[in-house]
Amino acid sequence: MARYLVSQLLQALLVIVFVTLVVAIMLRFSGDPAVAQFQGASAPTTEQLRDIRKALGLDQPFLVQYGHFLGGIVTGNFGTSFRGSTPVRSLIAQAMPPTLLLAFCSLVISLAISLPLGMYAAVHQGRPADHLIRFVSLLGLSFPNFWLGIMLVLVFGVLLRWLPPSGYENAASLVLPSLTIGLILTSTTLRLLRASLLEVLQSQYVTVARSKGLSERTVLYKHALRNTAIPVITFIGLQFGGLIGGVVVVEQVFAWPGLGSLALQAIANRDYPVLQGTVTVLALFVVLVNLLVDLSYGLFDPRVRME
Repeated sequence: MARYLVSQLLQALLVIVFVTLVVAIMLRFSGDPAVAQFQGASAPTTEQLRDIRKALGLDQPFLVQYGHFLGGIVTGNFGTSFRGSTPVRSLIAQAMPPTLLLAFCSLVISLAISLPLGMYAAVHQGRPADHLIRFVSLLGLSFPNFWLGIMLVLVFGVLLRWLPPSGYENAASLVLPSLTIGLILTSTTLRLLRASLLEVLQSQYVTVARSKGLSERTVLYKHALRNTAIPVITFIGLQFGGLIGGVVVVEQVFAWPGLGSLALQAIANRDYPVLQGTVTVLALFVVLVNLLVDLSYGLFDPRVRME
């Protein structure tokens, strides 16, 4: 186990370095941040741009700038925003809770819908209910998340006025954005669970369990469902990691003040420290979630060994 953890941590470190390096390089092709920071009414002069670059530390070689950023990651210091001189750590700390809350609630909604429907469809394979569930899940895969979000806003926020159409004020504000993401995730999770469960239900050990006279409920929950856990958990872990950084569009639709909105603002302002810090935190979360998913395999399947 110790060797496995060390190996995974080293891989995570390499992933973080690679991601931050790629982002730092790509940012240099996005334009001159000194121009974006210039506040004058007329076009900036060469001297003014040079002074801004020096004040922002952009006059140093790229490797020196990147080395300072990597050194700051160790202490949690991602630098200072080019706009307002606010510490990047503070901006991320403000944007992280809304994003985590939205991702967690969306995942809960997805599991609450997909697990019972996926099991029901697998147990009743080929029946009208199975066909209906698969048809509805296919419709869910066909809807873009931003379109579904807009439709929910129009119906529940504008026409019926049951829920706030946007903002981050109270628990009611969380319903529409989390429902938007949760419904989209449900379609894929449901189909994966159904396919995995169908494969397990046709296996030999399930046949043996039935031949012993065990009830279908016992066979389903004690034998079949547990053996479908690994692919489903893997998918859920990947989905949650992707949710942390993949809710950008939904955050824009609902004016949700999360990491996605923060990253888009940083791109528009060419704010290197904020964007690099945001991407680093997102990468850390994805790596951490994947590590926890790998460690959970042994809990559901004793045959899995961490080596």
